[in-house]
Amino acid sequence: MARRAARKTAARNAKAKQAAGGKRQVKTKVKARAKAKAKAIAKPSRMPQGRPRPVMPAAPDQKPPANPVLIEVTRGEMVESRHRVAVAVVDAGGKLVESWGDIERPIYGRSAIKPFQALPLLETGAADNFALGEPEIALACASHNGEPQHTDRVRNWLARIGCAVADLECGAHLPFHEPTMLQLIANGGDITAIYNNCSGKHSGFLTTARHEGEPTKGYIRYEHPVQQRVTKAMSEMIEVDLTRGPRGVDGCGIPVLGMPLRAMAHGLAKMADPRKLSADRADACKRIVAAIMAWPTLLGGTGRFGSMLMATLKGRFVLKGGAEGVYAGILPSLGLGVAIKADDGAGRAAEAAMAQTLRRLKLISAAEAKQLADLLLPPMLNRAHLEVGRIRSTGEGRF
Repeated sequence: MARRAARKTAARNAKAKQAAGGKRQVKTKVKARAKAKAKAIAKPSRMPQGRPRPVMPAAPDQKPPANPVLIEVTRGEMVESRHRVAVAVVDAGGKLVESWGDIERPIYGRSAIKPFQALPLLETGAADNFALGEPEIALACASHNGEPQHTDRVRNWLARIGCAVADLECGAHLPFHEPTMLQLIANGGDITAIYNNCSGKHSGFLTTARHEGEPTKGYIRYEHPVQQRVTKAMSEMIEVDLTRGPRGVDGCGIPVLGMPLRAMAHGLAKMADPRKLSADRADACKRIVAAIMAWPTLLGGTGRFGSMLMATLKGRFVLKGGAEGVYAGILPSLGLGVAIKADDGAGRAAEAAMAQTLRRLKLISAAEAKQLADLLLPPMLNRAHLEVGRIRSTGEGRF
């Protein structure tokens, strides 16, 4: 009996030991898996070479860092308003030359990136097929005033491709140019899409659709081949996969795609120095830059900051503004791109920041800055046209 009891005890002890060993083994495996998982999370993922990276917007509950106050507006003896602005200056290789503020936060490029959007017009052969010249290429990148110099050319362009004003899907608004607007109203003229500041860009979209034998109706929709080509070209230029980022609808109805300010500046730098791009892409970039430099008033018009500065300092840079305080600069002589975003969407802040950036990069001399003071850092005028203040740089962060 004693022997039998001892055998049973030994058997139970063996089973308990085996079970304990099994538990230890399972515990070890679980620990190993947890460790491997933690390591994988900690290790940053790598994008395959040559493939654009995705846009990474900040988490909804994560407050972005405040951008520096770079521009201020005075009235009398005090500063009345302050503008927070981010600026990125990048070369064609992607190297950051100078920056202020958060340049990785996604922004919508709005109309400032129209030179990117015009690339397929040239790369598909559509521009050459319809014998478009520099004026039409400049208008394809324009946010124009709706002056006769703009609308007459757009109307003739549409006729050349077998389209009419009614085919434009950008919507209608009054001309920005006040004398043209007053004349239109006095004559009882129709307010049509021809006066939309984006009618040149949309004529370019219609031209590529015609050239490729695609439906013109719905060309503004994200899934239309016209917009797919634009998205692809922009993704390649800024090296960011725009299909994987924030998306909205622009004022003229086309898709607007979120991109980091730094990436936008990088793409603009490639337009300034396209030597490492494919032959077709480089040729398209050169033609777009040349067209805008040759026809600066078609890009905006009478009294517009970018048009006036490009016309005065001819051949030095391409400047293109967009809604909500966005501004783009293409600087061929330096091989640089500049991208600017005012946090509050103020165009006056973006323009002043661009002027200051061009001065810092020595593309505007001290003598020229003095001569162009009212354009670069404009006075604030009251209703009696008396100067009551100034828009100026704060000097923060060496700006």
